[in-house]
Amino acid sequence: MDEPPDFFELRLDRLVCPASPGHRTASMVNRLEDKISKLRAPLIVTARHPKEGGANRLSSRQRYTLLARFLSRACYIDVELRSAPLFHSLLRLARNRNVRRIISVHYLKSTPTANQLRGKACAAKTHGADIFKAATRTDTPAQLARLIDFAAAKHPDVAVSAMGIGKLGAASRVLLACCGSALVYVSLGRSDIEGQISLGQFRALASAVLKR
Repeated sequence: MDEPPDFFELRLDRLVCPASPGHRTASMVNRLEDKISKLRAPLIVTARHPKEGGANRLSSRQRYTLLARFLSRACYIDVELRSAPLFHSLLRLARNRNVRRIISVHYLKSTPTANQLRGKACAAKTHGADIFKAATRTDTPAQLARLIDFAAAKHPDVAVSAMGIGKLGAASRVLLACCGSALVYVSLGRSDIEGQISLGQFRALASAVLKR
């Protein structure tokens, strides 16, 4: 890539399948470790919880093991708020190794109120979040407005990364970037996440907005 993004997100739950025989899974992880050294940007590593869009139905132990294995390669580690108490020792290890921590929530069917999201952000901060990430369903203008209200408010204790998924997901990525979202998530090519635009599309839209 002539212009790589600022970070690559490594979705370990998508890249490692626990249903494979043990030796095959180990081989997949070894190949993955070899390949990521070629990426020309820092890494965000995550292994998503199945109830928040995670693939391959990984158990908590499997997710913990994968995150711990790739922690030395990471600039950021992303752990869901629901998993933070169970992964407390991993988050502490990340802090000790100067790996920054993203504590996230993923509302795949709705967008909570701005006050509810602020409550989640405060809870994330208690678990040591450097960034609170909120991905919510934005099929309607009202849902998008609630997410923008939350992201546009000042959160002095923790940075916020917010994004919409669904019918207005594409618009949300640009609008929330304008509101100061700490991270904007895009795909490198075609995405199976509704509303997630590509890196090229985002750069073109952002450029058009900045010219106005």
